[in-house]
Amino acid sequence: MSGPMLSVDPKRFDPGSALAEFAEQGYARLGRVLDDESIASLGQRVDDLMFARVRHEGLFFQHDANTGRYEDLQFGLGWQGASASYRKIEKLERDPLFRTWIENPLFERIARAHIEGPIALYRAVLFTKAATGGTALPWHQDGGVFWGIDRMPSLQIWTALDDAPLDAGCVEVIPGSHLRGLATPQGGVISDALVCEDLDAGRVLALPARAGEALLIHNQLWHRSRVNSTGKRRSALSICYMSAATRCLRKRGTPREFVRLFAE
Repeated sequence: MSGPMLSVDPKRFDPGSALAEFAEQGYARLGRVLDDESIASLGQRVDDLMFARVRHEGLFFQHDANTGRYEDLQFGLGWQGASASYRKIEKLERDPLFRTWIENPLFERIARAHIEGPIALYRAVLFTKAATGGTALPWHQDGGVFWGIDRMPSLQIWTALDDAPLDAGCVEVIPGSHLRGLATPQGGVISDALVCEDLDAGRVLALPARAGEALLIHNQLWHRSRVNSTGKRRSALSICYMSAATRCLRKRGTPREFVRLFAE
């Protein structure tokens, strides 16, 4: 198999309706986009990376907290040996199999319809909730000063590599919350005090997904995920596309250079 295969014809897919819902609600369902063989292939690659059967220089690893609490995560430790409990693996564009999926023609069609000009990758990250539970991810936005760039991206495409029902810690969102902008200039985690009104009003929407299904998620959409209680792994790939004109603002070390996509 040369790479992951789409289960839909990208030439017959009109991104207009999905992007219209995305603009209004901050998310949109694309339905099933991966075929069975590709789900199995990418799922196997997840295990191979976690257990070092496949290795690439420069991958970023973050292990689960033993408590399942986000506040107890340890940062900067990286690879800690073979384990099924890495909650995050970044820089997956360095893996040929994942790189093929990142640049698949359906996602290219959507990205080009949303982003003007050449396109680059901010990040391609595998989020996993291990069969033992994983780590809860609190309400947050994917952007802000912490991201260290001169303009905020808005398009993320999330692909379920395993089934992600509610009790596996599926993505939960507050529809339309992206229209409020950043909750704080720093971005990231949103305080309970800011979220409580939405919780009290019942505005939270769960987005369970089957393996092979994909979602569009706006970077500034308020979203979270809980721990996994199914006893089965729950992995998903999140790809953040952005304008290739984006520049790194970080002062420490050499400014980051972003990978251009789609043969540009």
